[in-house]
Amino acid sequence: MNAREKATVSKMIRIYCRSEHGRKDALCDDCRQLEYYARERLERCTYGEDKPACNRCPIHCYKPAYRERIKEIMRFSGPRMLRYYPKDAIIHFWQLLRGK
Repeated sequence: MNAREKATVSKMIRIYCRSEHGRKDALCDDCRQLEYYARERLERCTYGEDKPACNRCPIHCYKPAYRERIKEIMRFSGPRMLRYYPKDAIIHFWQLLRGK
């Protein structure tokens, strides 16, 4: 599985937790659990390296509660990625535009 995708989702969760939960050094328990779950889902993706963006995927492998949380985090963190991780943000948005 693509290590970049795992790193990107972890960074997005960290941005969210830092801003919304006031955690600067480590993730809160809820965000840590979500990060573990998201990385596990990426690891087990049936598409492997040909995985589409999650919002375009025909298979929704997240449980509904986790899916809503990760959507909220991505909506919040996506625009902020440019500030904190500009290189990762550009690569992530390029892949979304490309349809990967």
